[in-house]
Amino acid sequence: MKRILTDDDVLPMVMGGAILGGGGGGLTEPGLRIARLAVQVGQPQLWSADEFDDDDLATTVALIGAPAAPRPHMTPAQLLRALELLRGELGGRPLVAIHPNENGSETSVNGWFQSAMTGLPILDFACNGRAHPSSVMGAMGLHLDPDYVSIQAYAGGDREHYTEGVTRGFLSGTSGIVRRASVEAGGMLACARNPTTVGYATANGAPGALSAALELGHRFIRDGLAGAIDHLGADVIAEGEVVDYTCVQEDGVDVGRLTLAGVKPATLHFVNEYMVAEHEGERLGTFPELIATFTDDGQPIPSAHVRVGQKLTVILAHRDHLRLAGTMWMPELYAPLEAAIGIRFAPEPVDAVDRG
Repeated sequence: MKRILTDDDVLPMVMGGAILGGGGGGLTEPGLRIARLAVQVGQPQLWSADEFDDDDLATTVALIGAPAAPRPHMTPAQLLRALELLRGELGGRPLVAIHPNENGSETSVNGWFQSAMTGLPILDFACNGRAHPSSVMGAMGLHLDPDYVSIQAYAGGDREHYTEGVTRGFLSGTSGIVRRASVEAGGMLACARNPTTVGYATANGAPGALSAALELGHRFIRDGLAGAIDHLGADVIAEGEVVDYTCVQEDGVDVGRLTLAGVKPATLHFVNEYMVAEHEGERLGTFPELIATFTDDGQPIPSAHVRVGQKLTVILAHRDHLRLAGTMWMPELYAPLEAAIGIRFAPEPVDAVDRG
C-alpha cells in the first residue's frame, strides 16, 4: 500500500505516537509543527513493506537526547543534514526508504519532512513499536553481527552549540559517540543511522508500527482516554496527585522518579520512558510493557513534563498488545537502564533476532 500523508493524518499520528511513547518519544507540540510543515512543503509518502524488494536499502532516522535538557535545539534543516551526511557514506548504493526508530509524539513523524523534501518514501515500520531509551534497543539486533559496520550521521544544536558529523564502527561505540554529541549540542540531535535491507529490518523490527500509531490516534481523538485504553487492552494501574518528582540528565537521557498519592498510589521510575511502576514493593508494570501517564483532562504527558501537584492517570498495556522488536527480549541491553534507576527488571532472554 502506498499513501500520501496529509494534514488529516498529523494529529492522529502525533497523538497515537504520544501514547506509545510511554513517557518518552519526544514532545507533542514539536511533533505537530514538523508534521504540519512537511505536508505544507511537499507530499510525504507512507509505503508498506510489500512495496519494496527485500534487498532494498532503508535507513533509520532518529532523535537522540533528553527531552528535559536545558537547551535542546533542532531544526528541519538539521533533520535533512543528518540524512544528507549518511547518504554521502553509502558509496553510491541507492537509499530507497527511511523509517523512524520508534513511536512517539515526535518520533512517529520523524521522516515526514525528509520524505517531503527528498521524495524518499517512509517505510511503514519502526525499529520498535513503542519508545525506548537506548540506541542499541533500536538497532534491530545489528549489534550481534560482528561484521556489521554502523554508520551514524548527526546534526543539531543552536548557533553556539551546533555540531554535526559521521561516525563508523561497532554499534555500541558509534551510539555512545552520538549520545555524547547530543549533550554537547544542548540535549538533542537529528540522526540518520544503521542502513540495512528492508528484509532484515522487517524481520527484526516492528512492521506496521506507523499504521498502528495512526489507528490508536484516531481512536483516542474520537473516544478519549477510555477509547485508548480499550484499543490497547490496557488497565488503569494508578491514579492520584504527584507528590514527589525528580529528573536529572545522565549521559544524554532523563533519569528520574515520580510518586503519586491518592486513589491508586504508585511510584514510577523512568529513563526517558517509564521503566517500572510499583507500590510498596508490589510491581505494577515493567518495560517493555507500555506504562503511560495522562493528565486530569485525559491528555498524554511525557515524563519530562510532569510536575508536583498534577493529577495523573497511569495505564498499562501488556506487551502482547504492542508491536515490539526482538531487542526488547535481550536482557543485556537493560543493564545500563537497571543501573540508572537501581532496579532489576530485564525480561527473560528470547532468541528473537533473524540473522538470515
